[in-house]
Amino acid sequence: MPHVSSSVPTHSFFIGDIAVKGLAWCLCLTASLAVFLAPALWNGFAIVFFDSGGYVGRVLEMTLGFGRSFFYGVFLWAASLSWWSFFGPVAVQSLLTVWLIHLMLRCHNLPAGPLTTTLICAGLGFFTSVSWYTSQLMPDLLLPLMVLGLWLFGFCWEKLGGAERIGLAFVILLGLMSHMTSMGLAIGLAGILVTAGICKRIWLWRLPLTPLPPVAIVITSLVLMPLIHFFLFGKAGYTPGGPAFIFGRLVQDNIAQRWLAEHCPVQGIKLCDLQERLPNTGDDFLWNGSSPFMDIGAWSGEADAELSFLVKACIKSYPGATLWTALVATAEQMTMVASGDGLDKYHGAARGTFSNALTPAVSLAFNAARQQQELITQSLFEAMNRLHIPIALLSTFGLLICIGWGVYARQQGLACLAGFILFALIGNAFICGALSGPHDRYQSRIVWLALLVVVMAIIEWWRIWDQSWVSGITPRMRSGIGHGDGR
Repeated sequence: MPHVSSSVPTHSFFIGDIAVKGLAWCLCLTASLAVFLAPALWNGFAIVFFDSGGYVGRVLEMTLGFGRSFFYGVFLWAASLSWWSFFGPVAVQSLLTVWLIHLMLRCHNLPAGPLTTTLICAGLGFFTSVSWYTSQLMPDLLLPLMVLGLWLFGFCWEKLGGAERIGLAFVILLGLMSHMTSMGLAIGLAGILVTAGICKRIWLWRLPLTPLPPVAIVITSLVLMPLIHFFLFGKAGYTPGGPAFIFGRLVQDNIAQRWLAEHCPVQGIKLCDLQERLPNTGDDFLWNGSSPFMDIGAWSGEADAELSFLVKACIKSYPGATLWTALVATAEQMTMVASGDGLDKYHGAARGTFSNALTPAVSLAFNAARQQQELITQSLFEAMNRLHIPIALLSTFGLLICIGWGVYARQQGLACLAGFILFALIGNAFICGALSGPHDRYQSRIVWLALLVVVMAIIEWWRIWDQSWVSGITPRMRSGIGHGDGR
């Protein structure tokens, strides 16, 4: 009788292992997406903000809008399958967030399996406001994803596969093209990477730094946006609206009022005759229907030349006051991290777009949502912010501790990552606070990156100490022996 082996073929174990891993990752994605989509699922529709309808309108009208990127409008159109379901865009945003968190863990040689990825996503969703941005029809989420993408391009290029590089390039470009604050921040971060590359050559730093890929993609966006605008709209330029936002900040700091009082009348400056009606805040100047901004052309473009002149004149006349108020606004913006900014308001323009400009099915779903039923209230966010605000502030301070510990333990990679994210937080605070005016939304959309980095540092610290107790080697000795490569 022929011998019959009772052993199971090796390939069966291999196939079974793949099936188990596949199931684990499916569960990871399901759980992580559920966390990041929780506000939208609870609401019954994607969360909207004042500006959400403006991005949709750019594609419907095929026009450029002030502060409303045409490119994010295209993303909404494509991800919603031509306005069929607005769960599409927030699902894509959530999926990209899970993917980049996983990449950050994997590229820093930290545990990056399904369980760790799920736990970190769940923790970020519970302890920060990130879920309110993944679930929102706004480009706010793309800014922190762009920051992570630039870091991975600059410091983890060799660890990325070809498909991952292409995917990250798409995420970075989408973030850059979706809002001018992202482009401004990216230019600053690219400058930091170039400076680090120069320092690496001079002082022979052992860092896996490749400045060319992130710099190249930032330059690509700077060239691509005006070219596409010219091809589609006949106007070679960037998303308009900058002077109005900067002048609004000068109004809020009373610098604009001071210049007008001391220099008017000035030929061609209509605000000279309207200065008595200037409000006290930038928001009232830009958005209040009775603001003199409406009298000089508002967002039609007629006010651009006048406001550009006034911005330059104010800075030239009062450089010290302008700089000081900018620094104060930056510091204030760093501490304004509350969740839910503006989400409990009546979004009239957005309601008009989603109710009247799209399909009846979209209008029905939109108006049936809790947000449009005014069931998303400030008291909801006040309860969340008892947790979100202290964690955000402590995490920001924790970046300094991560830098110090990384230098001490010779974990250059994590020290540089913490420094890079800290620069991103400060840069974002300056661009938004000093050039537009402090709002909680601006900082809360990106501050969750601080907690991510702090958690990554804790995981690395725990692993080093756990191994040190076993081997009897101190963390600094161990880092000097085996982990001094800046990974």
